[in-house]
Amino acid sequence: MSEKRALVCGAGGFIGAHLVNRLKRAGYWVRGADKKRPEFSETGADEFLLLDLCKEENCRTALTLADGKPFDLVCQLAADMGGMGYIHDAECDIMHNSILINVFMTSLAAQMGVPRYFFSSSVCVYRDMKHGEPEIPEEGVYPAFPDNEYGWEKLYSERMAMAFGRKHGMEVRIARFQNTYGADTLWHGQRAKAPAALSRKVALAKEGGTVEIWGDGSAVRSYTYIDDIIDGIWMLINSDIRVPVNIGSPQYINVRELVEAIASVAGKKVAIKSIPGPVGVESRAFSLDKIRSLGWEAKYDIHQGLAKLYPWILSQLSQHPDVTQ
Repeated sequence: MSEKRALVCGAGGFIGAHLVNRLKRAGYWVRGADKKRPEFSETGADEFLLLDLCKEENCRTALTLADGKPFDLVCQLAADMGGMGYIHDAECDIMHNSILINVFMTSLAAQMGVPRYFFSSSVCVYRDMKHGEPEIPEEGVYPAFPDNEYGWEKLYSERMAMAFGRKHGMEVRIARFQNTYGADTLWHGQRAKAPAALSRKVALAKEGGTVEIWGDGSAVRSYTYIDDIIDGIWMLINSDIRVPVNIGSPQYINVRELVEAIASVAGKKVAIKSIPGPVGVESRAFSLDKIRSLGWEAKYDIHQGLAKLYPWILSQLSQHPDVTQ
């Protein structure tokens, strides 16, 4: 085979499935590996292996090609994760499962001669911030004090990838994602992220009805549309930046503003009710200078992205009338 070959771990997930399609458009032969297939569309991968990557032998299987040569690129996005409710309740599973995936996949890829390795990290590696604090550059992660165990696992796995890269001459690229949303994402259940989960709640609410949120709604976040994330990943993979890089929208809003934006897109008036629940950090604000140095800019603001997500949520609800909250 003369074309380049890529392995996407976590290809059954939201970002992983979209990354498979981007690599295909770039001319790669792509193998996807995950314990599940994409839930909302057919995989674009040339080959898809159903594998639990918590097991070393499965990671080796995923990395092994018939001709014995290494993949030209490995993209490691497989992780045990979800929305704030899941991160709060499943911290032991998250640390155990994701660490095993990264220990085996990183070490085997390096030892098998993979020349370029992409690892998807998270802005959860950063500390809690106060409203109005200056943006944190990537090196500002130290002294380390992530808000949750998911962040600690990601930070350790970053360092492990860089260490194996140094020892084996493997070019490592690391992206720290902010909250990502768009069609084909999980939209109900504990693993659903805020934009999709709140879009579902707004869609189910009657005109003038009530949408419940955890906490007082003042927590500030950045929500990045999937196309912008994929563009950033592709630019980073092909760059010479060997340190972790933040990728996310420069637009910051709080949870109440997110609900209001969804309601505006829906053309609906709703009331917001605060209830007890895990909230996470108070605020986040991160420098995008490194990814912008590659010519990247977010193309979608929150209203433009939600205008694409919300109709998809409506279509999912029409197919699943049993979902009522």
